[in-house]
Amino acid sequence: MVSMKEIAKSCGVSVATVSKALSDKPDISKPTRDRIRKVAEEMGYMLNASARALKTNRTYNIGVLFIDRMSAGLAHEYFSEILESFKKAAEESGYDITFINNRFAGQDSTYLMHCKYRNFDGVAIVSADFMDPQVLELVDSDIPRVSIDYSYNNCSSVISDNTKGLRDLVKYAISKGHRKIAFIHGERTDVTKKRVMGYYSTLREMGIPVNEDYVIEAKYHDIDLSYEKVKQLLALKDRPTCIIFPDDYSRIGALSRMGEEKNPLPDNISVIGYDGIRMAKFVGLTTYEQDAVSLGRIACRRLVDAIENPTGICEHSVVAGKLIEGNTVKEIRQ
Repeated sequence: MVSMKEIAKSCGVSVATVSKALSDKPDISKPTRDRIRKVAEEMGYMLNASARALKTNRTYNIGVLFIDRMSAGLAHEYFSEILESFKKAAEESGYDITFINNRFAGQDSTYLMHCKYRNFDGVAIVSADFMDPQVLELVDSDIPRVSIDYSYNNCSSVISDNTKGLRDLVKYAISKGHRKIAFIHGERTDVTKKRVMGYYSTLREMGIPVNEDYVIEAKYHDIDLSYEKVKQLLALKDRPTCIIFPDDYSRIGALSRMGEEKNPLPDNISVIGYDGIRMAKFVGLTTYEQDAVSLGRIACRRLVDAIENPTGICEHSVVAGKLIEGNTVKEIRQ
């Protein structure tokens, strides 16, 4: 059976380009699309692909559940990188992706009904209220599925190592002489729980008492709320010397607000972000870069394997990121 990889090699293009040409995607030129289709037909691919689809009863289409909980949509750099990586890996394996919703044909429905209506071969749960009954219904279904940044017992998952992320950041701040380290964290999610655990366990491990006034809940990707929480920390009589933010976006935006209102951050306060977005690196922010590309690629590999080689075994992968040492953590001499 002729594969897209063989066609790609014959045409001197990537597997993703072959997939786009055969799927009639608009983002490649007509001459390239026509040439690839001609070669594929000469090699007998179209006939084989049709026979394979009939034999396996597959649509070669994967559903992606992405519910925007932070009002950032696909503009959120972390999730956009995950989705782009997932999409690329899916195309290389011969699959398209389609976003799932709970409305189709102009009627209210459920995520599972939409999946069955579209006959998806598998589902990736990227961002959602993971305890939503509709999401749980999807997780409990017989459709091959994988979740990202949340782990179910009956579903394969790929998770960023959020506990290690906070451990690395706290240890770095301590190495610079900081002992009064505040943590503005996001809303109560599984990700947040792991980060808070990393924060508390590292301070205790290093013999540093936890000041509960330094641990404040805000929201991810919320500039205004992070700005208010920074002011709250600065109003403390015994204020922190270092502040860890929920994410890079909140840190950059909140401190910009302080500058605009002529209420700048004191020179002796250090700041740390989270995610490792491009803007953070550009401004020299110390942060923790999540490996979004690996998260998307591994999740797709897990899902495709579950579709093509079903075993019923759930696999759980943890992906580590890395500390980006910027210039926003000042060294304190004891």
